[in-house]
Amino acid sequence: MSRKAISTTITVLLLIVMLLVGFVVGYFAAPLVGGPAAGAGLSGKVQIGAILSLTGDLATFGENEQVAAEFAAKQVNELLDDMGADWSLEIVAEDTQTDPDLALEKVESLAARGIKFLIGPLSSGEVRAIKGFCDANKILAISQSSTAPDLAIANDYIFRFCPTDKLGQGPAVGRLIYEDGYRYIIPIVRNDAWGIGLKDATKTKFEALGGTFLTGIDYDPEASEFTSEASTAANLVQSAVNSYGADKVAILHISFEEAVAFMTACFGHSVLSEVKWYGSDGTATSGALLEDANVRDFAMSVEYPCTIFSPTHSAKWEEVRQNGIAVLGREPESYSYAIYDIVWAYALSLLAVDEYDAAAVREVLPTITETMFGASGWITLDNTGDRTAGDYDIWKITQVSAGNYDWKNVGRYVLASDSVEWFS
Repeated sequence: MSRKAISTTITVLLLIVMLLVGFVVGYFAAPLVGGPAAGAGLSGKVQIGAILSLTGDLATFGENEQVAAEFAAKQVNELLDDMGADWSLEIVAEDTQTDPDLALEKVESLAARGIKFLIGPLSSGEVRAIKGFCDANKILAISQSSTAPDLAIANDYIFRFCPTDKLGQGPAVGRLIYEDGYRYIIPIVRNDAWGIGLKDATKTKFEALGGTFLTGIDYDPEASEFTSEASTAANLVQSAVNSYGADKVAILHISFEEAVAFMTACFGHSVLSEVKWYGSDGTATSGALLEDANVRDFAMSVEYPCTIFSPTHSAKWEEVRQNGIAVLGREPESYSYAIYDIVWAYALSLLAVDEYDAAAVREVLPTITETMFGASGWITLDNTGDRTAGDYDIWKITQVSAGNYDWKNVGRYVLASDSVEWFS
């Protein structure tokens, strides 16, 4: 079938969907897309694997995202029931612990059960670990949050519903730190593809603006104790402060939730609380940093603004947000909205092709997404299957009331103007 024929078929289906179910009209703002309304070729439980970080370094993110995925699946199944479809969607969740080797094991296990569609994984290290297997076996994976630039490859079986750090977060962090008046950065970074990639992307932007990256620390992401690294960081910061002043030196901390252990190791080094720290999407809105009062207070003392991809605020965004708060009692992070949209993109693509075929879904997916306005906003993919660059929210831990602390969205990096806006 030609691309034009696919697009026409998809448009017919989604117009039918709009007529059948009112809430879908709010989900889409452009003409919609698809195949036979009742899904004659699909029947029974149609399974999608969700490879999530439910324990380990990003456990709170994984919990948030499972809630969002299940919420989307519930709504999809309500739609399918209203349409009289012969099938329903089932999410099969597996915990990867943010471990690349375990992620591959889980994907292989899901494949052995005949599952050819995957939500996730969360980290770029996990995506890299599963990519070869997915490509060789025609298993489609859509990551909500992998951002490593080197994984932007055309015609593979990996899609990503977030921009790469080279185009998005790196320039955002570089601009943020420079606009705050700092001219020297000491990077403290997970020594993995994501950490190094984000560091390099930030360095490119920061140095283009006139700033300088100093010697930093690339730490073992498998470590659980950071006494030595904290001591080294204190020496590096003290030297930089002596040379340039505390008002010109900042720490760029690119971490997952091992940030709790790292910050704990920093308590005994007063100089580390004399400079401002900046985080990233690996820690933005992390529940783990709120749970330990000492870590929370340390993060607040160094301000610790963290950047993360900015979903477009809308009625659909608010609906997903309120569901996450109701279930888990905390703000979902940005990638929860992306994972909600991944479930819908799969469902609508399966309706379009009317068969459990990853190659067929891969063919129509870009046409599906170009008409989607989801919980994360418009989903425009580039020629590598990655989301095009957008804005980035800035989150900080704040005291919201007496004795109560939470993450607050305090500003935004605006891509169009390459500038930072602060909220009152």
